[in-house]
Amino acid sequence: MSTKNSKLEMFSFDQIKDEFIGEIGTEKRTLYEQELQMEVLGDLIKKVRLERNMTQEELGKLIGVQRAQISKLENNTTNVTVETVLRVFSALKAKVNFNVELLNNSVKIA
Repeated sequence: MSTKNSKLEMFSFDQIKDEFIGEIGTEKRTLYEQELQMEVLGDLIKKVRLERNMTQEELGKLIGVQRAQISKLENNTTNVTVETVLRVFSALKAKVNFNVELLNNSVKIA
């Protein structure tokens, strides 16, 4: 195998996502990014719960849901509302901040 004339081409992760998932703003890319964020949120819930030495059942009782619901949240197998996220982190004695970024600089209120 000759390496004289061959060059290794490098790609950024964003370029790879653009090529195989879709460019930013496309429906497929938006869904991918949302699913990724939900997976990170589930991992964070589990990490904080374990740091607080709580079982899924104990956390569920604090917010009024079954252990299975906490498992689903941690494993990203269910849709979750903002209200549920706030209740979970409140029970874990953790502060939640949401950051909203406007993609265009105009806001219209009907």
